[in-house]
Amino acid sequence: MNLILFGPPAAGKGTQAKRLVETRGMVQLSTGDMLRAAIASGSDLGQTVKGIMERGELVTDEIVVALIEARLDEAEAAGGAIFDGFPRTVAQAQALDAMLARRGSTIDRVVRLKVDDEALKARIAQRYAEQGRPDDNPESFRVRLEAYNRQTAPLLPYYEGQGKLVEIDGMASIDTVAGNIDTVLADA
Repeated sequence: MNLILFGPPAAGKGTQAKRLVETRGMVQLSTGDMLRAAIASGSDLGQTVKGIMERGELVTDEIVVALIEARLDEAEAAGGAIFDGFPRTVAQAQALDAMLARRGSTIDRVVRLKVDDEALKARIAQRYAEQGRPDDNPESFRVRLEAYNRQTAPLLPYYEGQGKLVEIDGMASIDTVAGNIDTVLADA
């Protein structure tokens, strides 16, 4: 089973993905985590990514696609992947579809966590205060949220046209969201 958790930054994708890793043994492919690991490594790629993220911009498709592709063997061995924060553009979705097709696989479900922008701003302010992640500063977050809304909106009809999109109220409690995701996956 390959699942995309779709929603803006701070919508709860990471929380739900971690739960699915624990309960279903799937592999979480979080571009945010992968990019933060690249930054922490101090590599040239990490330095490039750091500058991009600190400006609140989206990392290029080439970088993100390469990071994802490098982890697909692991995901396949575990029985599936949870794509968290990827794809963000139609070009990335098409690249993902092509990568999976070459492996005889596909995306099974796309779960969109619907949330309110103002509530996201409150979530991110709390996360920034607690964790101090540089990409969560209020200005960077505003830019990221605008980029998400502008660049990922076309993904909704893309996946809806494939019959894979399911929407869940991401403003509900963590347990309610988890239960709703489990119901969606049971029907897959």
